[in-house]
Amino acid sequence: MGPDGSGKTSLADLASDLGAGSGIAVIRLSADSFVSASVAWAQLLRGSAAPADVGSVDPDEAARYVVTAGRRLIVIDDVDRGGPAAEAMLAAAAPSGAVGVLATSSVPSGLVGDVRIGRLSEREIGAVVGENRPEVRRVLWLAAQGNPRRAIELAGIVAQEADPVGALALAVTSSRGFLEVDPMTVTLLEEAALSVTSDTDRARLLARLAFELLGDPSTVARRASLIGQALALAEGIHDDRLRAEVLDSRLHSMWDADSNDERLEQAEQLIASARTGGDAELERKGLFWRFVGLMEQGRIGEAESALAAFGREATAAGDLVGEVVVAARQAMLCILRGRFDEAASLVRAVAKQGNRIGLSDTERLVGTLGGTIAGYTGDLDACRDGVEALFSFARRLPGHCYEATAARVLVLLGRVDEAALELDRSLPAALTGTGPRWLGVMADFAAVAVAARRRDECVSIYAALLPYAGRMVVFGGANSVNGPVTRYLGMLESQIGLHEAAVAHLTDAVEFEQRIGALPGLVESSFELADALDARGDGDDRTRAGEIRERAHALGARLGMRVPLRFGAAGDDRWTLVRESDAGDWHLDAGDEHARLWHRIGFDYLRALLAAPGQEISALDLTANGPGLVATTAEPVLDNQARVTFRRRLVDLDAELDAADRAGNADRAVRAADERAAILDELRQATGLGGRPRRSSADGERARVNVTRALRAAVSAISTAAPQCGAHLDASIRTGGTCRYQPPPGPTMRWRL
Repeated sequence: MGPDGSGKTSLADLASDLGAGSGIAVIRLSADSFVSASVAWAQLLRGSAAPADVGSVDPDEAARYVVTAGRRLIVIDDVDRGGPAAEAMLAAAAPSGAVGVLATSSVPSGLVGDVRIGRLSEREIGAVVGENRPEVRRVLWLAAQGNPRRAIELAGIVAQEADPVGALALAVTSSRGFLEVDPMTVTLLEEAALSVTSDTDRARLLARLAFELLGDPSTVARRASLIGQALALAEGIHDDRLRAEVLDSRLHSMWDADSNDERLEQAEQLIASARTGGDAELERKGLFWRFVGLMEQGRIGEAESALAAFGREATAAGDLVGEVVVAARQAMLCILRGRFDEAASLVRAVAKQGNRIGLSDTERLVGTLGGTIAGYTGDLDACRDGVEALFSFARRLPGHCYEATAARVLVLLGRVDEAALELDRSLPAALTGTGPRWLGVMADFAAVAVAARRRDECVSIYAALLPYAGRMVVFGGANSVNGPVTRYLGMLESQIGLHEAAVAHLTDAVEFEQRIGALPGLVESSFELADALDARGDGDDRTRAGEIRERAHALGARLGMRVPLRFGAAGDDRWTLVRESDAGDWHLDAGDEHARLWHRIGFDYLRALLAAPGQEISALDLTANGPGLVATTAEPVLDNQARVTFRRRLVDLDAELDAADRAGNADRAVRAADERAAILDELRQATGLGGRPRRSSADGERARVNVTRALRAAVSAISTAAPQCGAHLDASIRTGGTCRYQPPPGPTMRWRL
C-alpha cells in the first residue's frame, strides 16, 4: 500500500518472479478491469486454466476451485480501483495455506497484512537514480517528494542541465490544492533560490516561493518581500515573458480583499506582457484574473465576457484544467441566476472531468457548488454532509476559516446555538485575517451573528465590512458568490438598530440583484428589506414590506427555493395544525400550503412541541401526554473502563498529531484528527454537567427512540404534502432524550393548534 509511483508494482513484479521461480503458479490480474464480480472471477479462472464456462461464474464455486487446485500466487494490481468485486476476491481467495494473494493499493485494504510503502530517504532516492552529489541528490529528493518513479522521471533533467538544482526546482509544480502549503516544495524553492546564479532563475524561484506560501496566513510580509525582489529582478532584465510570470505569482501571493483595483490593473499588465512575450498560457491566466476582479466589482456582464474569452483560449490550447475551471464558473453563474437544474448538470460534468484528469481541487469545487444548490433548494441531508466536509477542510487548512461557512449552514439547518459557538471560537482571529476568502468569511459570520442576535459581534463585523460596500461577496477564484456586501451591511444595521441605513443598503442590494438577474439573491435581499421596513415602521413601511414579501415568496416558489418560516406569505403570520376529532384526520394550513393528513402518533408529539417553542420536553413526558412518568434506574451511557480507554487513546492521538505536524504528514494528521473528533463527540454525548457520566435508563432510551421515530415520520408526511412547511419543521424540531421546537430567528410565527 502506498501512493502512485512509490514502487508497489515493482514489488509485485518481484513477487511474481520469485513465485514462478519456486514452481508456484502465478495469476496476474488488474482490478481496473473488474467491472463486475462475475467478470473478476472469470478473469481469475481463465488465469487458472479452469475447465469451466466463465461466461456465468458463481463466485463461491470459483473460490472453491482456486483454493483446491494446488499452490498458486494471485497478484492483483490496484485493488482499490476494483470496487466490491476486488474486496470480495481478497476476502475469499486465500482461505488456505496453498494460495497466496498479493495486492497493490493506494489506500488501506481493511484486511490484515497491509505493508505500507512510504517516502524514500534522500540516500535511497540517490541509490534509485545513481546520483551521488549531495546537493543534487537533496534537491532531487525534494522535487520528487521521496517518490522513486518521480525521481526517475526527473533524473533526465539532472543529466541535461548545467545547473540541475535550479532546473529541478523550476520544473516541479506542487500537486496540492488551493491554499494547501506543500512543505517539501517550499523547502526546495528556498534552497534553490540561494544557490542559483542567474537573475532570471532567481526571479522565477522567488516568485514561485511567494505563490506557494499563499496558504500560510502568517507569511503576508514575507510574500510581499519575495515578490518585490522578484519583480525588481524581472523589470531589470526587460523580459516580457518573465515579467508576466512574476505578475501572475504576485496576483496570487498578495490576493486579498483590499487589492481588487490593483489586481485588475495588474491582470491587464499580465495579459499585455504575456502577449508580447508569446506565452499563451500566461495570457489565459491574465484573462482569468480579469474575470475574478470584475466579479468582485459586481460587473457581471463584463466578467462573463472575460470568462468566455478564457474558455475559448483554453479549448483552442487543449487546456483540460482550464475547461474544468470554466465549467465550474458557468455553474456558479447558473446558481447566481437561479437555474439550479442546469447548474447541477454542470457540477456533474465538473466532477467527472476533474476526477478524470486528476485535478486536485475537484472535491472542493464540486462540494462548494453542490452545497450552494442544496442550501437554496432545501436539500437538508446534503447540507448536513456539507457541514462535516467544511469542518474537515478547516482542519486541513487552518487560518482560512472554513468554520464560518459551516456555521452559516448550521443556521440554515436551525442549529443556531452550534453556529454561535463557532462564531465565538473563530471570529476574533477572522477579524484580523486576510486572504482570498476573507470577505466571504465576514459575510458568513454576519449571517450567523444576525441569526444568533449577537449585537456586539454584529458591530465588529459591520465595521470590518463597511469599506467594501460596493463589492460582491466572492470566495477566492469566484467558485462561490454570495451576493452584494450591501445585503450583509443592511442585515447588520437592522440588528444594531440603524434602521434608516439598513433600508438604504438593502434597497441598493435589491436593485443591484434585480439589475443583474441574480434571482435567488433577490429573494433573500427582498425578505431582509421587508424585515428592515417593518423594524423602521415609518408611514407605509409595513404595507410596502408586505408587498415585497409577497413578491419574494412568489419568486422563490417559482425558482424552487427552500422558503424558510420567516419567508411566509405576506400578511399570514399564523400556521394551523389541528385535528378534526379524537379519531379524525389532521388539517395543516401553512401560508399557501394546505394538506389533509392521516393521524399518526407523531402529530400528537409535534403539537405538544409547537405549543411550547424553545422549551425542552422530555421524551418520557411526550409519550405520557404530560409529566408524570419516572424512568427506571439509569445506567451510565459509557462505563468507567470505556471512558478510561477513550481518554488514553486521546493522549495517544495528541502525540500522533504532534508527530504528524512535525513530519509534515497531512494525511496522517487528518486521520488522527478525525478519530480524535469522533472520540470527543462520543465522550460529550456520554458526559453531563461537571464531567459527570450521563446516564440512560431502559424506559428513557425506549421513549427517546420511539418519539424520535414518530416525530421524523410526522415531519416526513408533512414534507410530502407541504414541502415548505416540512423544510421548516425539519430544521426546527430537535429530538433526543429531550425534544423541542426551536424556530429560526426572525419574526415569530404563531401556530393555531
